[in-house]
Amino acid sequence: MILKIVLAMMAFAANSLLCRLALKAGHIDAVSFSSVRLLSGALALFLLLQLPGIKKKPEFNVANALLLCVYVFAFSVAYLSLDTAAGALLLFGTVQCVMTGWGLLRGERLSALKTIGMIAAVAGIGLLLLPGAGRPSPFAALMMIVAGSAWAIYCITGKSVKDASAATAGNFILSAPLAVVALLFSTLALHADAMGFTLAVVSGALASGAAYLLWYSLLPHLSPTTASTLQLSVPCLAALGGLILMGEALNLRMLLSIAITLSGIGLVIISDRKSSQRS
Repeated sequence: MILKIVLAMMAFAANSLLCRLALKAGHIDAVSFSSVRLLSGALALFLLLQLPGIKKKPEFNVANALLLCVYVFAFSVAYLSLDTAAGALLLFGTVQCVMTGWGLLRGERLSALKTIGMIAAVAGIGLLLLPGAGRPSPFAALMMIVAGSAWAIYCITGKSVKDASAATAGNFILSAPLAVVALLFSTLALHADAMGFTLAVVSGALASGAAYLLWYSLLPHLSPTTASTLQLSVPCLAALGGLILMGEALNLRMLLSIAITLSGIGLVIISDRKSSQRS
């Protein structure tokens, strides 16, 4: 399961990088990027379900498809006027609050080890992102909080999914008509070059469609607090990706914050393993 978690978090980080590359460089507008992302994810997952070794029908859930659309579009629109640090803080802070709150309301008990791990992971993310986070506009901040809330609820509902591939495919397929409607009625100036279109397709088919399928297969085995804390690794991985792919600067604060965050996540995983062994 650890390998699946690592792959899912790497894909989430790749999504962040792909969105930054596409939108910040002006290769494509936010609505077109989001729409192509959803459409390519829907097509890829539909084709996956047609393979002889899989061959199953998608499972449709209107509420989850709407949550997926809200997350994808709000995320892209927010990043038009948010810097990366502020966006990540708002997104993952919201996810952490919503999912942890839900877990506690449902009676989840936090061990001392898990509590320390969660605090360390949050502190590491703060150390990584706060110094570079600019003051966001109210609208952009609201959009990212909406995106984080939608994603958190999407993850919570994913815990009850019985077939991850059928459910994820159904969510993306149902989102496809909404993506087309968004394109037709967008008030933004639509544009896309070959690079922007390619980045959106890769984001949709691989970093979203395939990765969300993998994540949905993991969620039934993770508590809400663990699932939310694991996602705090995404800004760390995105920072490392920016270092490797975009030549961004490496400094001691970044290394220290990444080490603290990943150590905290490690403590959360160890706590869960101990709890499962006792039960």
